[in-house]
Amino acid sequence: MKKNKNTNIVASLLMIFFMFLFLIVSGRYIYIQATGVVNDVSLSEWAEEKRETSVVLPAERGEIYDHNGMTLAYNRPAYRIYAILNPEYSKNQKEPKHVVDPEKTAEKLAPFLNLKEAEIKEIIETGVEQERFQVEFGKTGKNLSQQTMEEIKSLGLPGIYFLEESIRYYPNGMFASHIIGFAQEDEETEELTGMIGIEKEKEKLLGGTDGFLQYQRDRYNKKLIDPKEVIQQPEDGHDIYLTIDQKIQTLLEDVLSQVDEKYSPERITAVVMDPKTGAILALGNRPSFNPNNPENVENWYNDVISTPFEPGSTTKMFTWAAAIDTDNYNGNEFYKSGRYVVNEKIEPINDHNGGAGWGSITFDEGFRRSSNVAASKLVWEKMGTETFLEYLERFDFDKKTDIDLPNEVAGNILYNWPSEKLRAAFGQGSTFTPIQQVKAASAIANEGKMVKPYVIQKVVDPNTGEVMKEHEPEVVSEPISKETADQMLDLLESVVNSKDGTGKPFRLEDYTVAGKTGTAQIPNPNGKGYLTGKENHTFAFLGMAPKDDPQLVMHVSVKQPKLEADETGSIPVSFIFKNVMENALHYLNIEPDKETEQSTIETITMPVVHGDNVTTVKKQLEKSGANVTIIGKGEKVVAANIEEESEFFPNQRVMLLTDRPTMPSIIGWSHRDVLALASLLDVKVETSGAGYVTKQSINEGKKVDGKMTLKVELTSPID
Repeated sequence: MKKNKNTNIVASLLMIFFMFLFLIVSGRYIYIQATGVVNDVSLSEWAEEKRETSVVLPAERGEIYDHNGMTLAYNRPAYRIYAILNPEYSKNQKEPKHVVDPEKTAEKLAPFLNLKEAEIKEIIETGVEQERFQVEFGKTGKNLSQQTMEEIKSLGLPGIYFLEESIRYYPNGMFASHIIGFAQEDEETEELTGMIGIEKEKEKLLGGTDGFLQYQRDRYNKKLIDPKEVIQQPEDGHDIYLTIDQKIQTLLEDVLSQVDEKYSPERITAVVMDPKTGAILALGNRPSFNPNNPENVENWYNDVISTPFEPGSTTKMFTWAAAIDTDNYNGNEFYKSGRYVVNEKIEPINDHNGGAGWGSITFDEGFRRSSNVAASKLVWEKMGTETFLEYLERFDFDKKTDIDLPNEVAGNILYNWPSEKLRAAFGQGSTFTPIQQVKAASAIANEGKMVKPYVIQKVVDPNTGEVMKEHEPEVVSEPISKETADQMLDLLESVVNSKDGTGKPFRLEDYTVAGKTGTAQIPNPNGKGYLTGKENHTFAFLGMAPKDDPQLVMHVSVKQPKLEADETGSIPVSFIFKNVMENALHYLNIEPDKETEQSTIETITMPVVHGDNVTTVKKQLEKSGANVTIIGKGEKVVAANIEEESEFFPNQRVMLLTDRPTMPSIIGWSHRDVLALASLLDVKVETSGAGYVTKQSINEGKKVDGKMTLKVELTSPID
């Protein structure tokens, strides 16, 4: 009896417990049914969310054009391949809609995807094992052309589908690559994103705003009968028109590639600008890259705007401009060239021909010959170092140009110690970018008005054609007067057109050129001094044409070209400048001016000198502007290197051979002058190197005869 009683008690307790549990579960069920909420989550909202999907409607990326409307960058349709693996997708279908034979599928796809059959098969089978709905095939399965897509479709492989998307395409390949840049798919968002250049700088303008499509679906990702669609249309990106001219840029790219292939330099930069407006018509660098295939980019930097370097003697045009503008310049004043010693504490300044100089010459001639001594004297003795610094800042060499491109870097004016101030006069120590120099040169080309460089001409709404923004030329300052600019153009023209000018290789056939050469030393990577050797320089030219009313200004630099023994650094630089400038001016229908300008430099007629007194003849020639060298210690002239009654240019070296010939010092002489001397003395000559004489085998003052051989070493100048 006792046992039955205990059993009844336990049974009653269990019954009460289960009744209580039933009430809790039932109550919870009734509550959920009544409210539709579980743990503060609305079941109806949760179900809605599960049924609802959203698809991004990508905005069309804006296109990029040159200033004439030629397409430089646009979106091209491409296709991404994927494979559906879930058999449920084929439910109630007459034919299979999923991959049914991984091996056959892999075999057929392999030739199109640049993957091995085994790799494709593994991707599919791994996806099946992991019960994945679909799989893709990595990078090789993206950016397929329409032709490839159609060929794969024609195979009739079950379960193989394509998603259409856009890729950025650059029809000109390696063309203004550092300006345009490139856009590629972001790994996280899978959206086109600008990486460098205009594509990056104007990402918001070009990219637009994506839209979306929301709808409800079933478990197989198919729309419901009533999908409750919500559509937000995308806002396409704006189109950008650049100042770049496709034809001039193409010409520049071709010439840069030729020089790059022939001379294998470390770097090349070139930029062409309209000095009236600041519009950049062409810009290029080497190394460069093809934006359609940017995986192997050697040089990410746009060196024209991002790589300052010691410019060398192109700076002298601004040194002379400062002296002229402050009334501290007399071009006819003479000074002693060759070597300038300020005091014992400051390292002497040497002219670029080994410090030999050209004797006592005028400051105008010093400019033509690119005299470091003349430049230093103008700063130290004529206008003063503080005035020169003021003009360097007036020309904005201490700041960026604010060109509308990313990653611009400002140069640096090195101007702390006296030696730095002296050397800044001829472009040593301080560093500037090519774009800074072109901007500064616009003041000389544009009557004293300095303009801001720019590459974006206008921004256009592609749907309406409305111009959203258009660039207006901007004069940023007037660092010099119109009179100074005009005088500088005359001086710059003499650099190119005079016989003693360093810019002779830069003459054009149909247009007068005003410009300045520069051969800049390269700092030694170990931090001690500069690199040595003929090739270890950055050779440059900054010029404009036509001289009287410059329509284009161009800067070219070639760093460390591989030169032949008889070549100078001006050869690759002039090849670029002459080809681009001559053809660009003709293309722009600029009227040639050479016919009226060729006679601007007056010539001298060589008098009859044979048998005359040496001293008398020398005075007569020097009065006419000739550069006279007497050969020997005799009193009578027996011969000269220029024929009597023929014409020659001012400052051309005239050699007067006396009746007691001896060897002169020829340090600093050109190769041409050495050959003329050898002919006068009737001696054989052997030369090595290129440029100006640094060593001679026959000592100064030694008697010479026809049995001797004169051996000389020449070195490329640092001008």
